[in-house]
Amino acid sequence: MGRKILVVEDDRTTADFILKGLAEHGHVGDHAADGRDGLFHATSGEYDAIVLDRMLPMMDGLSVLQAMRAAGIETPVILLSALGSVDDRVTGLTAGSDDYLVKPFAFAELLARLELLMRRRGSGTPVETALTCENLRMDLLKREVRRGDRVIDLQPREFRLVEYLLRHAGQVVTRTMLLEGVWDYHFDPGTNVIDVHISRLRRKIDMEGDPPLIHTVRGAGYRIGA
Repeated sequence: MGRKILVVEDDRTTADFILKGLAEHGHVGDHAADGRDGLFHATSGEYDAIVLDRMLPMMDGLSVLQAMRAAGIETPVILLSALGSVDDRVTGLTAGSDDYLVKPFAFAELLARLELLMRRRGSGTPVETALTCENLRMDLLKREVRRGDRVIDLQPREFRLVEYLLRHAGQVVTRTMLLEGVWDYHFDPGTNVIDVHISRLRRKIDMEGDPPLIHTVRGAGYRIGA
């Protein structure tokens, strides 16, 4: 059965080469010629896989990838690049890509990698665009958080912190988990940065007579939930 694949590539010759090969193997290929258009298509959630060039006009491939993942779009992505060093590949993979293919490449290899990623993902997996807990709702596409009808104004780091808590709603998250998942620290800096941010979030989220949602679990960490 054919799959729907987005090709984000500014070089028309390369894009046509990929799209022609996909069509010959029964797949439907859509094309975006710049990063901004590619991100717009990607956030629709209608694709089974995305082939994403690293160097793009308007918005580079790594920025597109990071914006996708921040919005909760988990569609498998193969990053294409002429940059083939180990550091370049590691950068691409840690930015959120599922695979990295160096140009020039054989279409047969690209197709094999795409089909492997799509098999791993399976079919019919819904794209997560919102996270909720009680009357707190985070819209990952709009980058908006509401409690009831009230819009909560959050700084980027606060947004990441709320997102992390919501993805673990009802569970205790430790300081180590938060440092790694929100601040990208793989060590404890020995500061009260987490406590300060949690305190700010409480003032923004737990107000106007609503029951508190953010709880301190003494000696363990924090938990979001009624």
